[in-house]
Amino acid sequence: MSIIVDEKTKAVVQGITGNQGRFHTERMLRYGTKIVCGVTPGKGGIEILGVPVFDTVSDAIKLGANASVIFVPSAFAADAIIEAVDAGIKVVVCITEGIPVHDEIKAYLKAKEAGALLIGPNCPGIISPGKCHLGIMPTHVFAEGNVGIVSRSGTLTYQIAQNLTKLGIGQSTVLGIGGDRIVGLSFVEVLEMFESDRETDVVVLIGEIGGRDEERAADFIRSEMSKPVVAYIAGITAPPGKRMGHAGAIIEGGVGSAESKINALRDAGARVGKTPREVAEIVAKICKR
Repeated sequence: MSIIVDEKTKAVVQGITGNQGRFHTERMLRYGTKIVCGVTPGKGGIEILGVPVFDTVSDAIKLGANASVIFVPSAFAADAIIEAVDAGIKVVVCITEGIPVHDEIKAYLKAKEAGALLIGPNCPGIISPGKCHLGIMPTHVFAEGNVGIVSRSGTLTYQIAQNLTKLGIGQSTVLGIGGDRIVGLSFVEVLEMFESDRETDVVVLIGEIGGRDEERAADFIRSEMSKPVVAYIAGITAPPGKRMGHAGAIIEGGVGSAESKINALRDAGARVGKTPREVAEIVAKICKR
């Protein structure tokens, strides 16, 4: 079992004719993801990698698409999200970074109103190993198993997953929620899904400085999680007021420091690793019990 995507997922790639869209479509197809079509306005009627291309997402729905992965430039990405949601797509993965905040808010509200799951923007996507991959993740570092991973950082996701895989520990579903100030799914929403997933036994949460999402996750872990949670927080040496990497990774007004997040998670009962390697080692000990 997995959350959000599995072998039944049928995806449309918005922006399939661009360099990034085409490159990652080929990788997703090679992994076994069911990509039924692509969408690029004005390019309808052609084929890319044997995948038919349409002008609108509404046309894609006719082929049974129920998920979308977006490789559309930042100026048009929010409109692409809204188009997908309006067409009835229920899982939207937006890889694009640099989307204006006001555009992100409109797309976020549209997805929430429609009951669609928005992953991202500015994220590496989602993978249920052996079943489906939507995004840009290096698929070779993942293996099928029972550890769920939710993260704000793409690179740390890959590193910790690879560390787990090398220890013989596979993953149920791995997703990056995105590093912008406004993102679709929150840590709490994903933790709730993992808590309900029968084949996820342990959850890894990878956070970073900025915002209060990790503290809200800690509250949920304390009151609602029965499964063990192991966490890692990046940015412990980051100075206040300076953005570190992601748009949302900034300590402002004394809120969002790594120390406050680590303390909140520990107080909630989560185990916090000091390094990505230590996170994997902690998970390994839990899995051996």
